[in-house]
Amino acid sequence: MLTNLKDTKKVVGIKQARRAINNGEALAIYIAEDAETKVVHDIINLCNEKSIEIIYASSMKELGKACGIDVSAAVAAVLK
Repeated sequence: MLTNLKDTKKVVGIKQARRAINNGEALAIYIAEDAETKVVHDIINLCNEKSIEIIYASSMKELGKACGIDVSAAVAAVLK
């Protein structure tokens, strides 16, 4: 499922994902399982409120690599 993430329209990071969710632009949210709970807690709550699908990646490193960036990522949002 992460393999096609690199070629989709997306934003990476907590702030950008929150903005996409609030603006109604997010189709799905990827969250790394090893991300700190306090960091992703608000994103999870927003997704639940707005009925946005949450997909979990096994690690921040894997999510960053799947997004085509050279650093780890806690959250990525797939855009409409």
